Amino acid sequence: MSENETLSRGLKNRHVQLIAIGGAIGTGLFLGSGKSIHLAGPSILFAYIITGAVCFLIMRALGELLLSNLNYHSFVDFVHDYLGKGAAFITGWTYWFCWISIAMADLTAVGLYTQFWFPNVAQWVPGLIALVILLLMNLATVKLFGEMEFWFALIKVVAILALIVIGVFMIIRGFSTDSGASSFANLWSHDGWFPNGANGFILSFQMVVFAFVGIELVGLTAGETENPEKVIPRAINNIPIRIVIFYIGALLVIMSIYPWNSIDPAESPFVQVFAAVGITAAAGIVNFVVLTSAASACNSAVFSTSRMVYSLAKEKNAPYPMAKLTSHKVPSNALFFSTIIILIAVVLNFIMPEGVFTLITSISTVCFIYIWGVTVICHLKYRKTCPELAAKNKFKMPLYPISNYLILTFLAFVLVVLALAEDTRVALFVTPVWFVLLIAIYYFRKARAPQEEKKIVPAETDIK
Repeated sequence: MSENETLSRGLKNRHVQLIAIGGAIGTGLFLGSGKSIHLAGPSILFAYIITGAVCFLIMRALGELLLSNLNYHSFVDFVHDYLGKGAAFITGWTYWFCWISIAMADLTAVGLYTQFWFPNVAQWVPGLIALVILLLMNLATVKLFGEMEFWFALIKVVAILALIVIGVFMIIRGFSTDSGASSFANLWSHDGWFPNGANGFILSFQMVVFAFVGIELVGLTAGETENPEKVIPRAINNIPIRIVIFYIGALLVIMSIYPWNSIDPAESPFVQVFAAVGITAAAGIVNFVVLTSAASACNSAVFSTSRMVYSLAKEKNAPYPMAKLTSHKVPSNALFFSTIIILIAVVLNFIMPEGVFTLITSISTVCFIYIWGVTVICHLKYRKTCPELAAKNKFKMPLYPISNYLILTFLAFVLVVLALAEDTRVALFVTPVWFVLLIAIYYFRKARAPQEEKKIVPAETDIK
């Protein structure tokens, strides 16, 4: 294999734009929003605005770093440059684990959603079929991954826009539901904007942050994007508009039609709204949307974990065969490795209770907070150590360095919120075990490296 082999730049502008939208719209909006509305009431809108603003700044930091060097393909590359090889090893494998855990949870979700129509089908069967299809399509070309994400994201966008259009029509007409007339006044006329006080508002950040997990995926596509200097800034700069439309717009409409205290936390608010206008297949429609949303998340996981392992292999932090590319410039060995690990989810469906997946996704959220934090710290170091390079960059992060410290403060606040909630507190105690394990593996490999070099004398010329 040639050292000069690189990933294909097969993702077009429309692919990246829809991947950015898909990353900003999680399954949490369709299914989890009922629970978050019940917790915070109308103040959930402010939680989304604050978290969305922070995520936008994180993406600006990521975008500036990636465009400072077009040879950067992932977090591993710039973390290696600014924080060292050990930090790159820990960050790369942590991001890999983040998406592996999300894929496991989403494969389980695919099985559960399929049982809505086919209750007699074993839960593990649809997950296995979905994973095999996604693997085969990812093995073909990166363009095919882009096409899949384009259509997956489009389904989500159409569903949300349909809800907003139907909802606005209902509000203008004063449409009556079993909870009264639809009106924007429903936002504040039921115990105000903060019906559960500051406590409910603060606790809602746990779910809101999880809804934004994956927003950074658009940054991981930089190495496979045609004209990244134009496409990446456009995708990142459009994030605030998407948050306002798809999150704020949808939730504002939902809570105007149904007062916050009339929304069933155990049911999707989307089902309630569609059912209210007489769409009998409302539950089926929303189930189809969340099914494609889960498949989309799993597709993103297959893509991102394989690229992360590829980047780790290029930096000698994973077995070197993982850096092998096919004739279509796809990291096939890395794809097979990640898919086999994700396949464990199929086995877990036989032997593990659902509570394990709650734990895994909670740990994943904590790990994502680490990834976002490391990105911001790398950006700080880049600005301080490379002022000349930063001066040339046309895509600068706004309000540096104040914005960096604001982000880090917010991420620390979210960790405190996770500690307050009983179902996520365990993750804060379990997650350090992952980092201790990675540090131990890194130093074990480092100690063995001199012995390996003695065995392989001619390999010196291949090392950068």
